[in-house]
Amino acid sequence: MTAAAGAATRPALVVGALVAALMMLGSEAVWLDLPPSGTKCVSEEIQPNVVVVADYMLMYEAHATAHPTVAVKVTSPYGNTVHHKENATVGQFAFTTSEAGNYLACFWLDSAEKGSGVSLNLDWKIGIATKDWDSVAKKEKIEGVELELAKLEAAVESIHHNLLYLKARQVIYSTFCVCFNSQTTDCGRCATLHQSI
Repeated sequence: MTAAAGAATRPALVVGALVAALMMLGSEAVWLDLPPSGTKCVSEEIQPNVVVVADYMLMYEAHATAHPTVAVKVTSPYGNTVHHKENATVGQFAFTTSEAGNYLACFWLDSAEKGSGVSLNLDWKIGIATKDWDSVAKKEKIEGVELELAKLEAAVESIHHNLLYLKARQVIYSTFCVCFNSQTTDCGRCATLHQSI
């Protein structure tokens, strides 16, 4: 392979890697089998200032008399309720995260009819996956390659912000570990650093 041929394939590899990253940032629906009693929960670790949108729909085996409903509760890492709904068969929640950490969505049957074979479809989207790219394309009158480039640009920006966030956390944790493992008597600084984590 010549140097010119190798240089020509590099942009294709970069675009391929970005497309793969964009696909990973998409969303997929999940099916949850809900028990007649008890709760089924799903969690996701999310950074602050990220848009979260989810649609859910209850499905059950055809029973002429049973029409179960579900209760939904979504909580932040510090236990704050960001969404709560009861007696639902279909619904949606959307919020922008204010805290970093695991957001927990819990579902349980809350109706008197608690038959078996009850499933819940959950389509949970985070970050750039929540963006309505079709309306963006219509509004900005862009098509095909330009739309894909706009999606890739948003994915790169999201990845960049994620890397900056992770790098900042790494600095905090590495400083904490060095401080914690040191044999110095400067415990006040270490205690302050531990509280900020």
